[in-house]
Amino acid sequence: MNAQSAAKVIQNEIDKAVWAPFQKAFETLDAEALNNIYAENVLRVTPGGIDTENAFKAGNISRFEASKENQVKIALDFWFDSRFTNATTSYEVGFYRITAIQGGEANYNYGQFHIVLKKQNGIWKITQDWDTTTIHGNTIDATIFEKQTPQRF
Repeated sequence: MNAQSAAKVIQNEIDKAVWAPFQKAFETLDAEALNNIYAENVLRVTPGGIDTENAFKAGNISRFEASKENQVKIALDFWFDSRFTNATTSYEVGFYRITAIQGGEANYNYGQFHIVLKKQNGIWKITQDWDTTTIHGNTIDATIFEKQTPQRF
């Protein structure tokens, strides 16, 4: 098996172990399941700053609880622009669309992600998560997102 084939096998493993459960946790508003996909210590970077204390995990809990209380339904779609993978580490870049539906009205949020996954004790975990809503000062929107078909698991 060549390196490219080996990487594809590992990426399929990551899809099953990380991305399918990530999408399901997000869409079912299961913050505990979502937080469990992340490593114990995560570097999280957003336009709001750098989080090295895992504050985003508490934010996931409160945000998902608020969505449940407000009867918001969430759909998460994403696709990969690039994936560089070896036996213990994967660096994955892609674009996402979060659809929040409340009272029949849909709101869309778009962005780009850069994720580092590490295999820890035999389990793939997100160790770094960087998101942005702009590229070179331009807002990421449906036009950019719709350049590719979202992943299906």
